[in-house]
Amino acid sequence: MLTYSNEKINLFNDDALNQYKNWPSPTVIVCDGPYGINGFPGDLLRPDGLAEWYEPHIKAWDEKVTANTTLWFWGTEIGWAKVHPMLEKYGWKYVCCNIWDKGKSHVAGNVNTKTIRHLPVVTEVCVQYSKDPVFKVGDVRLSMQEWLRYEWLRTGLPLYKTNEACNVVNAATRKYFTKCHLWYMPPPDAFEKIVNYANTYGENSGKPYFSIDGIMPITKQEWEKLRAKFYCPFGITNVWQVSQLRNVERIKNKNKAVHLNQKPLELMSRIISISSDEGDVVWDPFAGLFTTAISCLETNRSCYCAEHNTEVYKTGVSRIEALLNQRS
Repeated sequence: MLTYSNEKINLFNDDALNQYKNWPSPTVIVCDGPYGINGFPGDLLRPDGLAEWYEPHIKAWDEKVTANTTLWFWGTEIGWAKVHPMLEKYGWKYVCCNIWDKGKSHVAGNVNTKTIRHLPVVTEVCVQYSKDPVFKVGDVRLSMQEWLRYEWLRTGLPLYKTNEACNVVNAATRKYFTKCHLWYMPPPDAFEKIVNYANTYGENSGKPYFSIDGIMPITKQEWEKLRAKFYCPFGITNVWQVSQLRNVERIKNKNKAVHLNQKPLELMSRIISISSDEGDVVWDPFAGLFTTAISCLETNRSCYCAEHNTEVYKTGVSRIEALLNQRS
């Protein structure tokens, strides 16, 4: 097995299934694996078997991911539709479907409108998923919404006192403790006030309140880590109009593309910046030419990437080395 490490870049010429156990917990997973379109050696002929193919990976991720992790799943529309139920099975929550619009140049000169039986396809999807935290009370599993209300009711304090706890007008905190679909997670500052109030005025017999370990209440910093990071860039929507790679960014060998599914650096850097901070860990289990690794170098993240094709791996490593040599 070939490996390469430099600064915060860790690249493995191996099946990612062999490596997950050695990688630190990720803040971001970039999943750009098989599409089920027979697009490269090892790809499935059809998307029908994609869910079963991905399941061992999705199951392995569960050992390391947290509520702080965002998954970006790349694929075709039908390929993603096949895998979505499997992601749900393992607790991934759909957030948003982003459309990569490659533009008309993607099919220019390659489509016969007299014989084609559907509109020319110039898109891929990159679907955002997150993980909801689960709280255990005895043998009962509660969602965050359920747990918040459960913990407050344990205090013996009436619900309207939550407004006093947060120093707001009457009913302003209802959204934190409602049972309905209007619920949303209290911001860290509001959560800290609720916790302090509950542990000051709640019944002594039930303390500590809002604690996972039964010893110390959750801190504001710990609470913030119970949801995926997200920073919405101004002017960016869920339709990404970025041309396919036709310039010097496309890696070629004798005028032939080394990897047909190479992604634009712009898009990889976008999704990583949206869902992580500097110093965070990014996984790319199907890394190809290591565009994710380059994005991590440019945005100061740590990355762990696996690519099983040795020739593609070597070309990707050369790409990383060339970039590092330019910096030195």
